[in-house]
Amino acid sequence: MTINQLTVFVENGPGRLLEITETLGKASIDLRALSIADTAEFGIARIITSDHAKAVALLREAGFAVSTTPVLAVGLDDEPGALVKTLRILADAKINIEYLYAFITRRERQAYVVLRVEDNDAAALALRQGGVSVVGVEEIDKAD
Repeated sequence: MTINQLTVFVENGPGRLLEITETLGKASIDLRALSIADTAEFGIARIITSDHAKAVALLREAGFAVSTTPVLAVGLDDEPGALVKTLRILADAKINIEYLYAFITRRERQAYVVLRVEDNDAAALALRQGGVSVVGVEEIDKAD
């Protein structure tokens, strides 16, 4: 089970992230998770939203370079060592993690981690077998 992540390429300059978030906010699209990586010249915004298809269309219409990346999301207990267990399972299965970012929810003691890995299906299987909850966008949406 994967979720769709927006990957938005944007020039690194004042107000550019504001343009992305305003575009989504004006359309009542909620940000579920956001990660920014940058270089001197451009940034990469990775975003999970409440309405992926609408967000893609709006951002493209606004002139942004947008792609969709299937990623895994896992639900973890918000306690020390929970991420270690997840990373150990993937390392033992020889699955490389390209990047990850985490966010907490309004649910008490619950956190989510978004993972970009080499093989989503193999990673999901290994995680489930290791007792880690792989979640879909519906679960993330219910976290509010």
